[in-house]
Amino acid sequence: MPTRRQLLTTLLTAAGASLLPQHSLAQQDSSKPRRIGWRNWSGSQSCQPSERTAPASLTELQQLIKDAPGKIRAVGAGHSFMPLVPTDGTLLSLSRLSGLIDADADSLQATFWSGTCLRDIGAPLEAAGQALVTMPDIDKQTLAGCISTATHGTGTGIGCMSSLVESLQLVTADGDLLDCSADKNPEIFQAAKVSLGSLGIITKIRMQNQAPYRLKRETVWCGADDVLDVADAVAEKNRNFEFYYIPFTGMGWTDMHNVTDEPLGETERLDSNEAAQDLKTVRDMLGWSPKLRELIMSSYIKTLDNEVRVESSWKNYASERNVRFNEMEYHLPRENGIKAMREVRDVLENNFSEVFFPIEFRYVAADGIWLSPFYQRPCCSIAVHRYFEEDYKPYFAAIEPIFHKYGGRPHWGKLNTLGRDDFAALYPRWQDFIEVRRQLDPQGKFLNPYLESLLA
Repeated sequence: MPTRRQLLTTLLTAAGASLLPQHSLAQQDSSKPRRIGWRNWSGSQSCQPSERTAPASLTELQQLIKDAPGKIRAVGAGHSFMPLVPTDGTLLSLSRLSGLIDADADSLQATFWSGTCLRDIGAPLEAAGQALVTMPDIDKQTLAGCISTATHGTGTGIGCMSSLVESLQLVTADGDLLDCSADKNPEIFQAAKVSLGSLGIITKIRMQNQAPYRLKRETVWCGADDVLDVADAVAEKNRNFEFYYIPFTGMGWTDMHNVTDEPLGETERLDSNEAAQDLKTVRDMLGWSPKLRELIMSSYIKTLDNEVRVESSWKNYASERNVRFNEMEYHLPRENGIKAMREVRDVLENNFSEVFFPIEFRYVAADGIWLSPFYQRPCCSIAVHRYFEEDYKPYFAAIEPIFHKYGGRPHWGKLNTLGRDDFAALYPRWQDFIEVRRQLDPQGKFLNPYLESLLA
């Protein structure tokens, strides 16, 4: 039998509420509905919606959307750093529309409720004889949130997660269900695969998968200049490849994943959260001398052992990220990636000795999705981070012009300063998307102030 505390926790989780003392409820003015605030993972975005709700069925969701008097925004895990979620209207969670719906052994396709978190996909999908083709390096996000922002992993031959969507279902502003695929409502489908939640509420997503596979993940510590010289060539030789540069150390590490039949196992691994805290401590102690900081850290990193882990694919992609940060990530044409990375490093190390978070560099294949940052071009992605308690704006403002210079498109969920005209110039099908959005939601029910500035 569950304890009273466990039962209470279950009820509160289902309600999306926090516990208030009874006397607070008694004293509350019934004419003024109590608002439950929301903020994202890093704390950079917040809002006080008039209502927070988590429908338990499609019918309930349809009725809610049909009857809602104001704006509606869907919220997933809150891992977006841009103001995609904040609203003073209805904040809608799909956490109760979660799980595997069906899996087809012949096509290796599977349908999920859109509120399913990535961390909850691997095991049931493997039991059904399938595996996701790719995953990002954080698995807390919902599937709908991932495809709505073109979330990606890494690999020169692998697209973002949206590129693997075979079909999806939307609830429109009128509360109607709309099935979309290459054969049904094809234009809406191309728009909906990366839509920022602006076309309607995605309820079901059918993914193209592959048979379960095992990955050998190799983490190699190395000099930054050495990596930059060979990164493009190494990326072509590995299924998944990315590298990180650690500021003021001259060092970094590469992550390579390749399919293997080797037995499961792993070497001792460095805890990434402890490592981030260690970098902060070194920054705090030696920030006054970048040269001494680099000498000590490079000497230390050279003593670290490389790491190897062989596991089921879905267990090897993601890492636990408990040290919070704010992030800016841009996707640049493949041929410009390394040049931009060198310039980013120079600006960082000549002007921002307080930065300690590593810079991440990944590869993503081209696709044909209207608002995908990878539309019609293979890309390199560069992500810069700043500790969540520190002001990221000066650092990001100094780096962003480099991304603009090299034709970068920002990750939809990561911090950037672009507006409507900027995006219209970067996306050839921008106006086509605007027209589809206006047809589906002429009153802008699914737009918050930020999205209105872009898409209304």
